Amino acid sequence: MAVPPNTDAAFLREVDEELRRDQMAKAARRYGVAAIAVIVLALVGFAGWLLWQSHEQSVAADEGAALSKAYDDLNAAKPDAAQGELTALAQSRGEGYRALALMSQGDALLQKKDLRGAAAKFGAVASDTSIGQPFRDLALVRQTTAEFDTIKPDVVVARLRGIAVKGNPWFGSAGELVAISYLRMGRRDLAGTLYGQIAQNPDMPETIRQRAVQMAGILGVDAVSGAKEQKSQ
Repeated sequence: MAVPPNTDAAFLREVDEELRRDQMAKAARRYGVAAIAVIVLALVGFAGWLLWQSHEQSVAADEGAALSKAYDDLNAAKPDAAQGELTALAQSRGEGYRALALMSQGDALLQKKDLRGAAAKFGAVASDTSIGQPFRDLALVRQTTAEFDTIKPDVVVARLRGIAVKGNPWFGSAGELVAISYLRMGRRDLAGTLYGQIAQNPDMPETIRQRAVQMAGILGVDAVSGAKEQKSQ
């Protein structure tokens, strides 16, 4: 005799499969809407990012043109026209244009003998942590130069000691200010050593090196032979 099929087991399988299909349909209806929403939000976000990028590029191009015009005005002896453009650029979200505008404003004020105003512009760059350190170091050197006759020598040393070291791109300028401050403090030994280091640095601009050689010699430091050895290497 043939064995009758297990109808109970077949029925249970059909019920189980139907239940699974129903659960999958419900999940698709429930999470499908969320998935679509996520995809839509992602597309909207990507489109917004593209628009933002386009806007930033347009702003950067406009600011570059404004900075170029300001430089043209300065070269054409039109400082008032240049100041208007530089004042706007000094508020830029782009740290590069902001720093250049502030530094240019400082230079224009130096030409007018406004040392205090120039120092304030340079100081704004030096204290702006969003700007690259080499640019900030340069601004600090320029600020200290503008204030040099009105601040104490120990203040100059404290400001620039970390910049007046070999390897820093502004070693020469900062080193000269620190060395002069050492002389004002009566520390001829420290001044002579620093002048000697500047004189023997092969990467130093020749004008700065020559001054350093002369000052080192006055202070009893033989920087000439050391400089010759550096050149021959």
